Amino acid sequence: MSEPAPPPGLTHLYSGKVRDIYTDGDDLILVASDRISVYDVVLPTPIPDKGRILTALSLWWFERLADLAPNHVLSSTDVPAEFGGRAIRCRRLSMVPVECIARGYLAGSGLVEYADRGTVCGVPLPPGLVDGSRLPEPIFTPTTKEAVGAHDQPMTYAEVAGKVGADTASDLRDLTVAIYRRGAEIAAERGIVIADTKVEFGFAPDGTLTIADELLTPDSSRFWPADSWEPGRTQFAYDKQFVRDWATSTGWNKQAPAPEVPADVVAATRQRYVEAYERLTGERWS
Repeated sequence: MSEPAPPPGLTHLYSGKVRDIYTDGDDLILVASDRISVYDVVLPTPIPDKGRILTALSLWWFERLADLAPNHVLSSTDVPAEFGGRAIRCRRLSMVPVECIARGYLAGSGLVEYADRGTVCGVPLPPGLVDGSRLPEPIFTPTTKEAVGAHDQPMTYAEVAGKVGADTASDLRDLTVAIYRRGAEIAAERGIVIADTKVEFGFAPDGTLTIADELLTPDSSRFWPADSWEPGRTQFAYDKQFVRDWATSTGWNKQAPAPEVPADVVAATRQRYVEAYERLTGERWS
């Protein structure tokens, strides 16, 4: 992945699968690109407007969940103009080395583990569940946080506690599930099922656990239309599952380099991101 040229006055710090991070004095500038990744590999074909949609939707959710936990946003306007609605100015955090995931429905890698062992990240689930089944209660199913190109690995709660300490593990679990519950309630009012979501956290200088990165977007969550949800089959998704399914259908081995994405798949994926934004916020995307 080539390093982006920083705007004047900024220093490039890091590029992830989707976001580029720059330093500006004591602050960070977090920029959402139009890149898309599946199976922890960045695809060579961007999705137009994706970065702007992720940024706008994250900001919308940050406002609505501010009472659950503070977030890292300092400003969405005090950023370089060339980033065009894709950037936020953030406070620096000491990032937690765990990907925090909450699931309310069985899908994806959780379905694979459940079929093999009847658990997800060591959490036992009732027998008889199928693809898309609603779980009795949302569960905390964390993973490791690996470098770009490497695969995140499932973690048990005990492994999280061993890595970050029992108190922090408890806080991570409780906050992640609370964020999922609130997000799922809001989305349900708008006809969308949030099957699962990933949240990243860091510690502020005063030790406060703080939400970082993005929040409840089509990149970090599975969004399904509620009126067509039906357990036992693959769900229509307002997220990058459409691209995952396309990539799998090509016979690609899920290792870099990834294949180019056809124009029709790009257009359909962009439309799903736009529809997720419009249905959730009630605002027209332009």
